[in-house]
Amino acid sequence: MILPGGQTLRPSLHRARGVSIGKNVWISFNVVLETEYPRLITIDDDVFVGVGVIVIAHFRESRRGVKIGKRAFVGPGVIILPDVEIGEGAVVTAGSVVTSSVPAMTVVQGNPAVPVAKCGVPLWPDIPLKEFSRRLKPVSKR
Repeated sequence: MILPGGQTLRPSLHRARGVSIGKNVWISFNVVLETEYPRLITIDDDVFVGVGVIVIAHFRESRRGVKIGKRAFVGPGVIILPDVEIGEGAVVTAGSVVTSSVPAMTVVQGNPAVPVAKCGVPLWPDIPLKEFSRRLKPVSKR
C-alpha cells in the first residue's frame, strides 16, 4: 500500500494478487483493492486511482465484482462497493461512496455518489484542467 511506483510496482503487485489491470494505470498510496477476492476487480487502461481508495468487490453472496473503465478518474478517499461499473472517462470526486454504476463521461459525487455533470473530455494528464472544466455540463436535478 505504501511502496513507491504508482504506475509500475503497485499495479504489478495487484496483478500478481489476481486483480485485472490494464496499461498505464496509476494506483496511489494506501489503496485497498478487495482483499479476499481480488479477481473480481477489473481496471481498464489509463485509469487513475487516488490516495486512500477502497474497492470492495463482494459482499456475502454478491460476487459480480467491480469494473473501472478506460480513462476513469477515481479521486482520493473514494469507496466503491460491490456490483459497480464505473464507465469510460467517468470522474468520481474525492470522498464519494459509489453504491451504483456510473455512466461513461459522468462526474459523480457524494454519499451515495450521484451524477452532477457530464464530461466533454476525460480528466487525464494530457487534457488541461481548464479544458476539462470548460467542457463540463451540469446535470439537471429533477
